[in-house]
Amino acid sequence: MSMKIVREICTACGDCEPVCPTQSITPWKGVFKIDANTCSECEGDGEPGTPQCLEVCMEDDCIVPV
Repeated sequence: MSMKIVREICTACGDCEPVCPTQSITPWKGVFKIDANTCSECEGDGEPGTPQCLEVCMEDDCIVPV
């Protein structure tokens, strides 16, 4: 599985990009996107549970599972 950023909700704050352990989050057309091919939902990357991008995102429902 992977996560995705809902473009209409993303404010392009950039808080999610530096916390991504797989560097799957990149700027895209004025907001950010998550590469589904490399996103691991942070499985095996430290503490189990919530993906790190969700922890730092200030917008509800901006980052969702695919």
